[in-house]
Amino acid sequence: MEALAQELIEAGHDARILAPYDPDDRLARAMHRGAAPERRPLPDHLVPLGRTIGLSANGAVSNVSVFPESIATLGRELRHGGYDVVHVHEPNAPVVSWFATELAPVPMVGTFHTYSRSAAAARVTANFVGARRLYSKLGRRIAVSEAARWTAQRFYGGRYLIVPNGVDLAAARPDHKTGPELKLLFVGRADARKGLPVLLRAFEALRHAGVAARLTVAGAEPAEVEPLLLDQEGVEVAGRVTEAEKWRLLGQADLLCAPSLGGESFGMVLTEAFASSTPVVASDIAGYRDVVRDGVDGVLVPTADAAALGEALQGLARDPARRERMARAALEGAQRFAWPRVAAEVAGAYEEAAELPSPEGRAARAWRRLGVTPADPGPPSPPVRLPSLEPKIAGAGRRRLLRMARRAAVATAAVGGIGLAALALNAIGIASIGRALFAATPVWVLIAFGLMCASMLIRAEAWYAILRAALPDANVRRRDSASATMIGVLMSATLPARLGEPSRALILARRVGRTRDNFPVVLGSLVSQTLLNILALTVLGTVMFATVGVFRGGEDNLVIATIAPVVFLAALFAAPALMRRGKPSRFVRVQRAVAAARATAVKARSGLQVFRHPKLGAWAATTQLSAWALQWLACYLLLVALGLDDRAGLGAAAAVLFAVNVTAALPATPSNLGVFQAACVAVLSVYGVGQTDALAYGIILQAVEIATALAMGMPALVREGMTWKDLRLSALHSAPVQLREAARGAPEAAEAEA
Repeated sequence: MEALAQELIEAGHDARILAPYDPDDRLARAMHRGAAPERRPLPDHLVPLGRTIGLSANGAVSNVSVFPESIATLGRELRHGGYDVVHVHEPNAPVVSWFATELAPVPMVGTFHTYSRSAAAARVTANFVGARRLYSKLGRRIAVSEAARWTAQRFYGGRYLIVPNGVDLAAARPDHKTGPELKLLFVGRADARKGLPVLLRAFEALRHAGVAARLTVAGAEPAEVEPLLLDQEGVEVAGRVTEAEKWRLLGQADLLCAPSLGGESFGMVLTEAFASSTPVVASDIAGYRDVVRDGVDGVLVPTADAAALGEALQGLARDPARRERMARAALEGAQRFAWPRVAAEVAGAYEEAAELPSPEGRAARAWRRLGVTPADPGPPSPPVRLPSLEPKIAGAGRRRLLRMARRAAVATAAVGGIGLAALALNAIGIASIGRALFAATPVWVLIAFGLMCASMLIRAEAWYAILRAALPDANVRRRDSASATMIGVLMSATLPARLGEPSRALILARRVGRTRDNFPVVLGSLVSQTLLNILALTVLGTVMFATVGVFRGGEDNLVIATIAPVVFLAALFAAPALMRRGKPSRFVRVQRAVAAARATAVKARSGLQVFRHPKLGAWAATTQLSAWALQWLACYLLLVALGLDDRAGLGAAAAVLFAVNVTAALPATPSNLGVFQAACVAVLSVYGVGQTDALAYGIILQAVEIATALAMGMPALVREGMTWKDLRLSALHSAPVQLREAARGAPEAAEAEA
């Protein structure tokens, strides 16, 4: 808007901007989640409409004006400003744009910036909020891209002129100096939809493949980027940058990377890169496809595919001649987005809107003002069902069906679980369950809570011993293993995906050196701790069998459960030898998969070194089993708290601990809510405990476990300097990315042959 107004003023027009303006004060930072507005003087052509508030929308934070003073100022200006045409951006955006479209007494032009496939939200906006009536007041409609036009026509109807966003070619500062490293640039906030974690995984794989590269991240703060990094080497975080600094970075970069996941109607930063003679590697999404000419001035890669992004960067890194050709094409293509050309097209739309005939008669004018009759006198153009702009991906239909089936299964299970829970509560009686809960002795519950917290600390000590054996040359500290353990427990207790293990491995790997090198070894150390857990479960199962004969008639199962850890350990040690690379195979993918599996097994095996270290191995086993013993005692004390110890003693506590941990292997909900209680009821009923008391016990036991996770995990997460959302995102993107061998360019091949 600012650049367009400046172009119109230079062309001799009297242009003004009516927009919100936030002062840099404490209130502004409070309403924008700590972000401070850029300090800039008020231009003469800006009429400020008051403050905004930052709201999450479309995977980003939008600054929206929702205050009455904005509407009052807007109304006065529209009535007394003497305008010939009013240009509204996103006419349905609350609340300034909406009211500007409602109140403007002169011809209007609307620009649509949004690309969305969300039919539900669009239909609510169009049918219930009244966007279609609002849009009918517009004399001309502009879409910034084919993607934005698709959205508007698909859900609201109408005719749209495509006029892209402009770029200031004079502000570009091309400065492409060749150097030993490939200079990559990311410009954008750390919003989820911008896809920064995908780029970071691709960059790590690129460097791991031997490509000398450096990545600069502009627009995101170091505190936002650091939690997403597995390896900081080669990554420079510039933070928030000024316009001048942004243009400098664009001019120095060899490639701009735009790995957005979707929701983009136009790639503004892509056109700025083109103006700087910088090619781009971007996601193949609708908004970017309108800007990038694939293979000419940029490369489009599948969305959210870190391997494909890394391979595209690898190919361009090895082909500087191709990068140079693309740079020239980018600068030529930028002419299409030059502001003088764009402003002239917009001014043409203004003239067409102003020249539209005014309806005759007071009633006709009233209908026009209300939006009942359209301002555009052309033939009706209702919403139409348009083919999707998204690229067709092989197997996408099958994956969509599988995703729908999975969601349907989850929904069915959830509905069924709720229904069964309701039936159970109705049969048992909510009042009786409440009485059982209130009858619990608080002192024993608090002691059980303390034992649970102590068991977590002892588990951390066991892991510390395992890590010392696995990473003998690293500076592993007790407080790091304790902090990572607490955070892992918190993640496991709050997510159905059970991201606790990769989360704590990620935290610890960051603390002991290079994350990329240490992460597989740390994951291998978790295997050691898991084997000790299986041993503890075997002991609990034996106690359960001895007390009530749960395994009666199934002694073979008990034998299998006992020897399973030994078999698993032997298989892990033998896997690398069994998968040694032999003769080359015609099945390249199979050979690569076997090689990758062997490499993973070798790294994981290094995490099992504790079993070769007598002292550390004995200490790890002792502490890990002691932690289980404390949990066992805590389960028993909760039986005492409910007065159930006369029917269910230590054997029942062992059975409960065994059951809730076995059922946790297939999580259905966060903390296995519902499944947890069902396991307690099933086990305690064998010991003669009634359903009411058993369900009350399950509720209290899970409450104690969740309280332990929160009490121990939240302080550790705060000390780590990460949010729960950051850690979850890091865990989801912690899987390593492997790049295929790229074909060498002609110059490299000739050099190798010589």
